[in-house]
Amino acid sequence: MNLFADIRALVLDAIAQLTREGVLPEGLNTDPVTTEPPRDPLHGDMATNAAMVLAKPAKAKPRDIAEALAAKLAADDRIASADVAGPGFLNLRLEQTVWQKLPGAILTAGTEYGRSAMGQGEKVNVEYVSANPTGPMHVGHARGAIVGDAMAGLLAYAGYDVTREYYINDGGAQVDVLARSVYLRYLEAHGQEVEFADGTYPGDYLVPVGEALKAKVGDAYVGADESVWLADVRVFATEAMMDLIRDDLAALGVRMDYFFSEKSLYGTGRIEEIIDRLKEMGLVYWGTLPKPKGKADEDWEEREQWLFKSTDFGDDEDRPVAKADGSWAYFAPDIAYHYDKVQRGYDLLINIFGADHGGYVKRLKAVVKALSEDRVPLDIKLIQLVKLFKNGEPFKMSKRAGTFITLRDLVDMVGPDVARFHMLTRKSDAPLDFDFDKVVEQSKENPVFYVQYAHARICSVLRKAVAEQNVAVDDATLAAQDLSGLSDPAELALVGKLAEWPRLVEIAARTHEPHRIATYLSELAAELHGLWNAGNDRPELRFIQATPEATQAKIALARATAVVISAGLGILGVTPVEEMR
Repeated sequence: MNLFADIRALVLDAIAQLTREGVLPEGLNTDPVTTEPPRDPLHGDMATNAAMVLAKPAKAKPRDIAEALAAKLAADDRIASADVAGPGFLNLRLEQTVWQKLPGAILTAGTEYGRSAMGQGEKVNVEYVSANPTGPMHVGHARGAIVGDAMAGLLAYAGYDVTREYYINDGGAQVDVLARSVYLRYLEAHGQEVEFADGTYPGDYLVPVGEALKAKVGDAYVGADESVWLADVRVFATEAMMDLIRDDLAALGVRMDYFFSEKSLYGTGRIEEIIDRLKEMGLVYWGTLPKPKGKADEDWEEREQWLFKSTDFGDDEDRPVAKADGSWAYFAPDIAYHYDKVQRGYDLLINIFGADHGGYVKRLKAVVKALSEDRVPLDIKLIQLVKLFKNGEPFKMSKRAGTFITLRDLVDMVGPDVARFHMLTRKSDAPLDFDFDKVVEQSKENPVFYVQYAHARICSVLRKAVAEQNVAVDDATLAAQDLSGLSDPAELALVGKLAEWPRLVEIAARTHEPHRIATYLSELAAELHGLWNAGNDRPELRFIQATPEATQAKIALARATAVVISAGLGILGVTPVEEMR
């Protein structure tokens, strides 16, 4: 049940009637017509923009269209009033019976309430985390992992066929640095004193990796030339780091469907194949880049190289794909990787990148547009930085990594549910403050607590109803109750917020913004707490009433709220609690 979709369908039916009657012309595009909550609740329950968006193509005054629509809509038994305001805004009020039926419908549907078929099974690839396999992940990776995982959960809930993917950056020089760092820990495990030069990885996390290498090969590499051990240690170290990363992600509740290795692209001809194809398409050429603005002549060396014509697709400049010496630029394997995703048949690609990858957005979108012949859209979400605080002070220490707070540190300190919810309280392209004290604070200022407390309160009142009145509180029984007594503005406000859930899911999925779910849950929790607190002064609003029948009617609304909270938290990867501890 989606009330906003139902009323929009009613509006479209009224438009169709007016078209048949000759009031409106044939062929009007009704896609822009919406029904949504009014900006001011005093104006009604819903508002539609139909008259405003149809006026120009219909060559009619918006107020005339609105009045004609109002007359049609008012005839429906679900509409209490249809009022025209201003130049052509149309505000609707629904009959109370419409709202009173909603909790029962939610209880009948369960967590399927709000689930959408909008995606129609389209295949979506969400690539996120994709951290270099050189050490433990930091808090920035945690935010990207949480946003990506919630994005995947949201799209799956909205009817898409989603693949969660991790791109292993194991083809670059940084993995050689990792191998050399592990080799130093290997020597250390053999009792040698070692020194970590600048650029190596000195963190304690490599100590067990060095010991594991010793257990595997003994002293075979001690004193050996790098050419003897580098390739083997590189593979060993990468696998060890990926095991570490998988364990850390699991602690956060993140599990990938697919891991793609950058190294698998090398030596197979796959990069060469796609670059040759781009040459044939006239999109890769041999040339030179212009000197950057502001760069002195003596600081600029003009050199010929293979360039991708990304300016044809809106980029600031063309991008190198291969150097004059024949070696690949960083962009080349990225092109091959994204072509692989296109070839796998995805209808939509979504990449979750750190803010430092902003320069890659235009070029990657350009290459996917070219290689898919504009068939597969690529959306790139940039994740802004997380600032950590504890006791009001910046917090940066981590013995394990040496210089920063790791993802595992975060999970160990506050738990995965708190970390996940709080990281989703702001839009991903906005910086986020994470205060270790405030995120576990039990107050309404803490959205994690506020939402979980709402769910726990509902669970407590269900237990109390059973204990004190021995009433049945299963969803089927509650859904069958007479809810005509739900008429107070505080109760109807809560029902109204529940009605927004299916619409909100589709908006969040369409915009690829899972933070909207967290925001909605906070608003829903506020309505529940407001009703609960109103019952302190007005006994008729309390969930436990004098008779079992009255109690069941009241707690049907509470239980419907719990269903939606549980569904929303499920999308975010958070487990709802039944009691606060």
